[in-house]
Amino acid sequence: MWADAWRSLRKNPLFIISGILIIFIVVVALFPGLFTKQDPNYCTLDNSLGDPTAQHPFGFDFQGCDVYTRVVYGTRTSLMVGLASTILVVIIGTLIGSVAGFFGGWVDAVLSRLNDIFLALPILLGAIVVLQMFKTNGSIWKIVLVIALFGWVSTARIARGAVMEAKNLEFNTASTALGSTPVRNLFRHILPNSMAPIIVIGTTSLASYIVLEATLSFLGVGLPSSTVSWGGDISNAQTSLMTNPMVLFYPSAALAITVLSFIMLGDAVKDALDPKSRTA
Repeated sequence: MWADAWRSLRKNPLFIISGILIIFIVVVALFPGLFTKQDPNYCTLDNSLGDPTAQHPFGFDFQGCDVYTRVVYGTRTSLMVGLASTILVVIIGTLIGSVAGFFGGWVDAVLSRLNDIFLALPILLGAIVVLQMFKTNGSIWKIVLVIALFGWVSTARIARGAVMEAKNLEFNTASTALGSTPVRNLFRHILPNSMAPIIVIGTTSLASYIVLEATLSFLGVGLPSSTVSWGGDISNAQTSLMTNPMVLFYPSAALAITVLSFIMLGDAVKDALDPKSRTA
């Protein structure tokens, strides 16, 4: 299946375009010094809302910070939060969903009710409440943990359904007949054959978590002002919207392009891993 999916992905223009964009975004996040030599936290009011120059192509914001440099360094923050949140959400959701779907009975009933409780909580509202309760630490990892706390629900539901379908297939029966334990069956045979829909939802969710981090920073409950982030820069640019809208445009455009790239990648992966989607 994976070889077939890769052959399909290589021929999909959506995957090629999104892959090129994501590779560029990753390079910017890992090596911002290749694109700018300025300090993103160096700001002087003498440059407040200054026009673009050769050294500062995006101009300056209200505080006199170089907009281009802050957009470049903000890539690392958004990508780190998105990737770390996705990995943690996939691990937690897959474990809870697979255990519920495989063992069934009261285990499934308890975990499903827990899933329903978290599903009823809006992730943005829940994140705001939790972050307001714990204001002492403003690190990136606090944002990641809060996103994982409320974001594992969808992955758990997908994993539960995939495991329930896979556990009734012949290979599980054969493995049990050969003396394999239930836990070994789950992690050695069933989970590897249930990963396709989990990978799809993880890829598409990554874009949502990047937007969520930017939203929380925009509302002032996410990352501290000392951390360079697109959401924080968008929030600070509100005061200059009427006089200098380009200060708001550049971080918003970077956020939109990044999110669009991961959404396109998720659609391409879904088409490759979902036989019904490929047939359609």
